[in-house]
Amino acid sequence: MQNEVIKKQTDSDKEKNNPRIINSWAMYDWANSVYALVIATAIFPAYYAGVTPNEVRFLGRTFVNTSLYFYALSFAFLVVAVISPILSAMSDSIGNKKPFMQFFCLLGSVACAGLFFFDAQHLELGIVLVVLAGIGFTGSIVFYNAYLPEIATEDRQDAVSAKGFGLGYLGSSILLILCLLMITHNEWFLLPKTWNGLNALPVRLSFLLTGIWWFGFAQLTFFNLPKATINYKNLNGSIIVNGYKALGEVFSQLTNLPSLKRFLISFFFFSMGLQTVMYAASTFGSKEIHMEQGELITTILIIQFIGIAGAYLFSFLSKKIGNIPALLVAVVIWVFICGGAYFVYTPKPFFILAGFVGLVMGGIQSLSRSTYSKLLPETKNHASFFSFYDVTEKIAITIGTSTFGFIEELTGSMRNSITILMIYFLIGLVLLWPLRKTRTH
Repeated sequence: MQNEVIKKQTDSDKEKNNPRIINSWAMYDWANSVYALVIATAIFPAYYAGVTPNEVRFLGRTFVNTSLYFYALSFAFLVVAVISPILSAMSDSIGNKKPFMQFFCLLGSVACAGLFFFDAQHLELGIVLVVLAGIGFTGSIVFYNAYLPEIATEDRQDAVSAKGFGLGYLGSSILLILCLLMITHNEWFLLPKTWNGLNALPVRLSFLLTGIWWFGFAQLTFFNLPKATINYKNLNGSIIVNGYKALGEVFSQLTNLPSLKRFLISFFFFSMGLQTVMYAASTFGSKEIHMEQGELITTILIIQFIGIAGAYLFSFLSKKIGNIPALLVAVVIWVFICGGAYFVYTPKPFFILAGFVGLVMGGIQSLSRSTYSKLLPETKNHASFFSFYDVTEKIAITIGTSTFGFIEELTGSMRNSITILMIYFLIGLVLLWPLRKTRTH
């Protein structure tokens, strides 16, 4: 197969570090982070655990309710891991990421809004919508991340990445506070607890608001993001074949990029722990600490607001000691967080742990993204390289969430699931350590 690559100069080629484009790009974190907070972390998991019995039937099999939820998340990430190479090839073939990002944004936001209709009598609908929302969220992130090296120079990528995460934490926290007030003080909003037979109406409305918020604010991003930076014209060959071939080519290049290869393997392991903690925090607090929904949402807000400071703190730290050493600090803290969580039985120490989670949550995500971007070789195929990054992350999340759910089913306790997450972080730490002197700034 031969490809003719036609370089198309656009405004985005000439305007790296353009504040308008960077601000628009970062606003997508503001838009879509409400899914990660309201749907995947705070309100929906608690609502799901509350309205479903401990054992549920799905596709002819009995599951622990929370394990089924983790399996649904795992499936969503697996789907994105499988299809993202194809999507990246399609993106490269027309030189435009924006339509793909818009499609997944629409899919995810509509699925979030559809959760308004979920209750115990519509378990199948809820699980399907959870999967679609997860696919929409993670699918759009593939293309969102790939924009980073195209809109910011290397020396600005840490700060730009941190800005995105900071806005994401702030925006999603604002919506979560609004939803919390709507749930706890529904009379302020002239809302009944039930309406037309629907229980917990304020809770369900929070899912509808999440979908509207995500789709609405994303339009600010799509209005200003450049349509294309490089135009690729495929002369022959299947898009599907091209997609996986591009992934294979990235994999083969890793042989000659030892630092990038080791970083990706380390990233794979600590992502198994990191992302699973994000999705399991509220269900762990509910089932193991026996916290009320208000306490759980307070915990998540602690994580969010400290996370804003954490993202910028680790961006500052990376300037002082380098990206890899800063990441090592974050991973070490994660090891202690997991170890501490195993012995927590009451809300107060759980709040303290939440503070440390917030400190390193945004920092490790932001630095991982910008570190990968800095370690990339000179290339025009940013979508393919970031597709490989996202496939690595999605497979890691698939394994992390599914093993978390499986161990809970096997042993009857999420505490035992926490130990496997600590092991994932330890492996990531050992693999990352030899890169501590690698220059990334």
